[in-house]
Amino acid sequence: MIESSKPRKQRKFRYTAPMHARQNFVNAHIAKELSSKLGIKRRSIEVRKGDTVKVMAGDNRGKSGKVLNVNLRTGKIRIDGIIRKNSKNKELQIPIHASSVYITDLDLSDKLRQAEVEEQKK
Repeated sequence: MIESSKPRKQRKFRYTAPMHARQNFVNAHIAKELSSKLGIKRRSIEVRKGDTVKVMAGDNRGKSGKVLNVNLRTGKIRIDGIIRKNSKNKELQIPIHASSVYITDLDLSDKLRQAEVEEQKK
């Protein structure tokens, strides 16, 4: 990742980071019940499509739903059921920053993710 402690270089790294490094920027906290159930020792994990999350900050605080989309370019996610209407009365998904949510349920249908969770138990 980044080795410098200078804010200018840290900002530059985040703005120019390649897509495979941006996956680490969309981490979210894990609910305590879920981490104890799965035996995960880490505080946070990457958010993926299909996870169930709860919004902890902003106007939509307290709402929860399934993740529909994760945008690595902006670091924001779109959640099912959190919408607003535009001037033409069309419903749009509201993008929410990944750090403003916490994960209440993981989507373990992917074998690689299941292996990642098993590895974190150790």
